[in-house]
Amino acid sequence: MRRCRVGLVGAGGVAQRHARVLTGFDDVELLGVTDVAPEAAAALTTSSGGRVFADVAELLEAGPDAVYVCVPPFAHGPAEEAVIAAGVPMFVEKPVAVDLATAERIADLVARRGLLTAVGHHWRYLSVIEPVRELLAGRPIRMVGGAWLDKVPPVAWWARREHSGGPVVEQAAHVLDLIRALVGEATEVTAYGNGTPPAVDGADIDSVTTATLRFAGGAVGTLSAACVLGWKHRAGLEILADGLALSLTEDGVVICDADGERRIAADPEAARVAVDRAFIDAVRGIGDDVRVPYAEALGTQRLALAVADSARTGRTVRLTAPAAAPLLSSGVTVDA
Repeated sequence: MRRCRVGLVGAGGVAQRHARVLTGFDDVELLGVTDVAPEAAAALTTSSGGRVFADVAELLEAGPDAVYVCVPPFAHGPAEEAVIAAGVPMFVEKPVAVDLATAERIADLVARRGLLTAVGHHWRYLSVIEPVRELLAGRPIRMVGGAWLDKVPPVAWWARREHSGGPVVEQAAHVLDLIRALVGEATEVTAYGNGTPPAVDGADIDSVTTATLRFAGGAVGTLSAACVLGWKHRAGLEILADGLALSLTEDGVVICDADGERRIAADPEAARVAVDRAFIDAVRGIGDDVRVPYAEALGTQRLALAVADSARTGRTVRLTAPAAAPLLSSGVTVDA
């Protein structure tokens, strides 16, 4: 393949990050950008190259080899549908939707088309993940605790539940995705929100959420999410297995076992580059390291929404594999 020609749908902060990474690859050409705010698209093309497209249809007419969909949670759906219909490989930023119905519809379309996809859960590309897997191999995991304790991001839509899904869906999804990758699938969730929104105009999300989880492999766990601070305080997870304690963040992992305590550092920026590199290589047919295709991200979306729904309704949510859940195609049941 010639240089991989990439189009961007969205020109916000995450799209700008991908543009910086992609334009650093010798084998990528940024074809252009479309955004509901044309001035934002123009600003991004000024710094990264390419041209402004009026809409997704015009971008697709230009013949991209791949498209990145980097839109707010509530805006997912139409862009993905157009890209899938065109048969173009697609990278989607997390969370993949604000609801489950949209994510399941897109996942079904992707599966029917057999489309190459990737989702931006870049934590799976942290250099410490494989050493952690090796340490956990053969050890039953007993407990996991995840946390994302942060601020309200400076975007107008974020503090509205119908636009972002709330902190669990929009922020803590990274933690939940890594929990799924390392601990396995959750089968039961009970969560509580504090019922108090953050001090932001128009906010209607819980400023604090806590949840307990039960996993198919026998482990139990917790998740804490908060957006009441003025800084990103902590984001990561703790895993306890027989004779082993791990504390994992974007910056590395602290290992405690019979040999004492030691740390392995990680570079979060390297993981952000790696997730794009893996997708571009797959598009070009020279690699096969896409760790979170859309179907896999759907599992994280189900779990995040189960936590959010339990906190909203006050009910326990049970998750089952879709094939084993004939009553609900979503694979989610809610206790009465």
